[in-house]
Amino acid sequence: MPGVRAAMLARRSSSKVTDAAPTPAEVADLVEAAGQLADHSGLRPWRVIEIRGEARDILGDALAAADGGRDAEKFRGKARRAPLVLAVVASFRPSHKVPRWEQEAVAAGVAHGLMLLLDDEGWGVIWRTGELTRTKPVRAAHRLGEHEELLGWLYVGGLPDRGKKERPKGRIRVAEHLSSL
Repeated sequence: MPGVRAAMLARRSSSKVTDAAPTPAEVADLVEAAGQLADHSGLRPWRVIEIRGEARDILGDALAAADGGRDAEKFRGKARRAPLVLAVVASFRPSHKVPRWEQEAVAAGVAHGLMLLLDDEGWGVIWRTGELTRTKPVRAAHRLGEHEELLGWLYVGGLPDRGKKERPKGRIRVAEHLSSL
């Protein structure tokens, strides 16, 4: 079963990863591929921010500030769970034809596509969000513009020795999610 279907059926989130990470050039290639999705009017209402090395502490400090300034080390540790963190941002464009919700859906599609691509390339990846995602300190740390919203972060690293296991078939009950009009 080659192709996209196989990649989607095999995909799994990896909450624990090693210190290996794709290079900036590899990330750029994958972002280019993920950006080739349905996009009404070709607005490209999204961007991705690479966060590596010490820059992850900026994220951790922003999360701590958003949580009331408590336990900065805890949040720095969370930001350092992976060697590469990719922040996915919806960058809304003025349009009378494409509503804001549709633009956010395009940005989410890029995030999901990027996740699939990273997983298919053998990287461990998980999409993280939470109640602090759209707070002022986190917005400021990511230097978001007035018409931007953070969708979350893709935490990326090498797969531990456990390797990539196939998901069991039939993970969802299709009848619960598919109907006819």
